Amino acid sequence: MAKSTKTTFRIQFHNSGKIYELHAHEVSQSHMAGFIEIGQIIFGEQSKLLIDPAEEKLKTEFANVKHTYIPHHSIIRIDEVEQCGKNRILDSDGSTITSFPGSTIVPHSS
Repeated sequence: MAKSTKTTFRIQFHNSGKIYELHAHEVSQSHMAGFIEIGQIIFGEQSKLLIDPAEEKLKTEFANVKHTYIPHHSIIRIDEVEQCGKNRILDSDGSTITSFPGSTIVPHSS
């Protein structure tokens, strides 16, 4: 007998100058024109010893969200994946590294 498993999707989209990457079991065209509907967002286990601050921020942001609606123009890509990865927030260039805030003035020698 075949084991029934839920389909898992990885969704990447732009939000507030960042790239969000979420994993969910439901992705569909919304009844609201111009939106993609995402439901059953998947988060890692609560019992992990190491805490990922980006995933914790996403858990807080999407706590008690039954479905979220992302505008079509914000979607980068939607992939059907074999396994669920980490939900994360990336800089707009795709990196997870943020530069240290500081002066951009470079002194020049005369």
